Amino acid sequence: MNLMYKSTRGSGEDITASEAIIKGIAEDGGLYIPVEIPKIHIPLHEIMNFNYCKLANYILKEFLTDFSEDEISQCVNKAYSNNFDSDEIVEVKKEGDEFFLELYHGPTLAFKDMALSLLPHLLKTALNKHKITKEIVILTATSGDTGKAALEGFKNIDKTKIIVFYPEKGVSEIQKRQMTTQEGNNVYVTSIEGNFDDAQRGVKEIFNDSKYSEFLDSNNYILSSANSINIGRLVPQIVYYFYAYLSLLKKGEIKNNEKINIVVPTGNFGNILAAYYASEMGLPVNKFICASNENNVLYDFIKTGVYDIHRKFVITSSPSMDILVSSNLERLNYYLSGKDEKVISDLMKKLSLDGKYEITQSMKNGLKDFHTGFATDKDTFESIKEVYNKFNYVIDPHTAVAYSVYKEYKSESNDNTKTIIVSTASPYKFTRNVCDSISINTENLDDFELINELSRNTGVRVPSPIVDLKNKKIIYKNVCTKENMKNVINDFLKV
Repeated sequence: MNLMYKSTRGSGEDITASEAIIKGIAEDGGLYIPVEIPKIHIPLHEIMNFNYCKLANYILKEFLTDFSEDEISQCVNKAYSNNFDSDEIVEVKKEGDEFFLELYHGPTLAFKDMALSLLPHLLKTALNKHKITKEIVILTATSGDTGKAALEGFKNIDKTKIIVFYPEKGVSEIQKRQMTTQEGNNVYVTSIEGNFDDAQRGVKEIFNDSKYSEFLDSNNYILSSANSINIGRLVPQIVYYFYAYLSLLKKGEIKNNEKINIVVPTGNFGNILAAYYASEMGLPVNKFICASNENNVLYDFIKTGVYDIHRKFVITSSPSMDILVSSNLERLNYYLSGKDEKVISDLMKKLSLDGKYEITQSMKNGLKDFHTGFATDKDTFESIKEVYNKFNYVIDPHTAVAYSVYKEYKSESNDNTKTIIVSTASPYKFTRNVCDSISINTENLDDFELINELSRNTGVRVPSPIVDLKNKKIIYKNVCTKENMKNVINDFLKV
């Protein structure tokens, strides 16, 4: 029996998983969600020894029911075989009493690889399944990591083109160089004046412009998304939460069905939403700890139930979290509202018109399993230093935000539940901030020279994808305004 997908805002017919992956976003502007979240049917201790690919096959077939098991298996193998510098794909490192879930061993050194290595193969399979001959145009706004991971995943994939917009002053130098040197015969990269929210808002407006979609359709193109608004990007992220839990179970760190805490450095809410989905499937979770930086709109929401984007946008040391409009929160609100599409439609209208909304008291009560905190840049740098001095373990600023928030939570709550801290990016993507935090001299050295300096001082091997990054040819030097994004797309597509 097929698991169908529907819009969070209620209009339109239910569609299959493959159709939802192709469309990316619903015609009413809502996000696709499964009509029901499936449950795992095998006891956790019986899947404890599954490797990552076998576990991914098991989880994905519960969600992608119109894909055959062979199709899913082929997609998984293409995504994860030989693309990661760890045989385990992800690693769980115990440091002190905490467990760091390292999700950055893929080709672009960030957790986005976990889903964006897979999404292109799912999309290509979906296109073939529906005999679609038109080319898919992937539009992606990025706060730093999604862009490079999407470019790497979709490069040279048949019947697709990908265009990435990133904020000119909102990514690290290494993130920027990763994108602007991207090779591939079907890719295009441009920076945008403004911040990530401007880029994301521009992409969403293009998706919601029916006349523009008709124009592209007449030129043999279909728009889709690689951001976590695409359900095909979100579902693969569920897998690593199960893998982390099973890793602790296998090592004897937890007992079968023992609850854990999960701490996620969160900007667009997709990563922590995947943990919520895992819990709804049957993963034993005590607390979801949502860690924000100084762009703490999610912190205020979880504390008060009020979502308000009218605040100063802060450029921080954790740029992938410099976001004020968290798209995936819409999906959580759908479940908090008791699956009431009208409530969600009204909330999103208020956000669009007023830049704020407040959820009902019953929805606020539904946030009881969520804890939240935020870290300043000072907190972030101190956490990088503390973890390095205590454990000789190097973390990036996003992971440091999570560690800082968790440390405060543990101090206040005395909660000794075993805890997984999600480590979303390699420290080598943020060399200057990491080096400054652990007292490595950065004077007169650029961010790329600091790669070798960080390795020399810490003994941590430089990941192969960025060994020669400084010497790569810069291909894309473009800058555009939000108002000019369609022209950029048209020029690239030659329409």
